[in-house]
Amino acid sequence: MKWPRWFLKLKESLLPPRRVIIIEADTPPHKLPRRNLVLAREENEDWAVAFLCPCGCGSRLELLLIKEAKPNWSISLGPGDRPTLHPSVWLTKGCKSHFWLRGGKVFWV
Repeated sequence: MKWPRWFLKLKESLLPPRRVIIIEADTPPHKLPRRNLVLAREENEDWAVAFLCPCGCGSRLELLLIKEAKPNWSISLGPGDRPTLHPSVWLTKGCKSHFWLRGGKVFWV
C-alpha cells in the first residue's frame, strides 16, 4: 500500500530519528531492522548502507558508499549516530520514492 505523503510526513515528525547500526562486513545483512540503517564497514572503510524504504513498501535499499561505484552516496553520522545521506535517494522503479535523509529524519521531495 502506498501511503499519502502527508501521512508519511506526519509519521516521520512523530517518530524518533533513525539511527545507524555499524557491522564489520563488506555487505549488509539480508535481514534489516524496520527503521534503522545498517552500515557495512570493513577495515575502517565504509562499503554500503542498507535500509527499508521509508514509504512503507517494504523494498530493501542498498546504497554503495565506495567512490569507485556509480552511483554512490556518502554518509555522515551526527550526534547519537543519526545519519545524513548525500545525495538524495530517488527510486526510478517500484514505489518511485524520492527523499533526503538528514539527521536521521526523512524529508520527502
